Amino acid sequence: MKAVRLHRYEEQPSIDEVAEPTITGPWDVIVDVGAAGVCRTDLHIIEGQWEPIQHPSLPYILGHENAGWVREVGSAVHNVSIGDTVIMHPLTSCGLCPACRVGQDSHCENATFPGINVNGGMAQQLLTNARAVVKLDTTLQPKDVAALADAGLTAYHAVRKAADVLFPGTHAVVIGAGGLGHIGIQALAAITSATITVVDRSEQALELAARLGAHHTVLSTSDEDVERQVLEITGGGAHVVFDYVGERGAERLAPKLLRNRGSHYVIGYGGQIEIPTIDIISREINVVGNLVGTYNDLVELMTLTAQGRVTLHTSTYPLDAALDALADLDAGRLIGRGILVP
Repeated sequence: MKAVRLHRYEEQPSIDEVAEPTITGPWDVIVDVGAAGVCRTDLHIIEGQWEPIQHPSLPYILGHENAGWVREVGSAVHNVSIGDTVIMHPLTSCGLCPACRVGQDSHCENATFPGINVNGGMAQQLLTNARAVVKLDTTLQPKDVAALADAGLTAYHAVRKAADVLFPGTHAVVIGAGGLGHIGIQALAAITSATITVVDRSEQALELAARLGAHHTVLSTSDEDVERQVLEITGGGAHVVFDYVGERGAERLAPKLLRNRGSHYVIGYGGQIEIPTIDIISREINVVGNLVGTYNDLVELMTLTAQGRVTLHTSTYPLDAALDALADLDAGRLIGRGILVP
């Protein structure tokens, strides 16, 4: 089968012919990939940022946002059947460790992370397990939802965690209305009552944000101008800032947009947060990390998607054009998410 494989860090992946995966355990599930998302994390993987954390054995297949149709199942699998349309939670979890016992799949002690530390879904087939597959509503197609498996799940997870404090009269500020942010905006509009302000450098992205539920938009020309506008719109700062960029200065801007006792939810990454400890203490602000999301988060997100309350804006590419998709993402030419269709 064809697959997009990374052979060396700091070099572009290649499209190779590789062996198809096989069932080796009772909980295994093999999926015919219908769509695989192209994510900024893939760029960070190519740069080598994930090597110290995950230590994948190169070469391996990229792709951690995957959906498709069940091709084959192990002897113990009973939650899906051959032919079912499914989306995959990014991690294959064990179900037995303390984190799994409380539903925190993202922190499973025995997880694999297809596309991050083992073979992923930028290929014609993917090996996963029964705990990772979510059966989709018959109205949903893989190419329309694949990127929700990670980008959507991560964006939703952060909003879900903050939802209890985003009641009427509160303000949420979203930095970045791109691949993650445009999903976060929809999640905010769907499950909270907060007033939503979106900051982005792209006028196109802000136009999209307004259509998706943003009450206010701010074009990012300078940090000083953004800070002034946001503090004015929010009446002194956001209760919660969702940073869907996490680099290129966004991580330094986000804390400046908070009111006292506000929370900076970090979703995008690549930069470095430096806040004087006296500011954290005197303002009682919080910095909150967000890693992917739970299986139940993904089920909830798929419910919202089937209801038409979350829509993924995509640009599709054939699998053979994977390098073009990665280049477009890196250059900022993508609005929404890039999707590879084998």
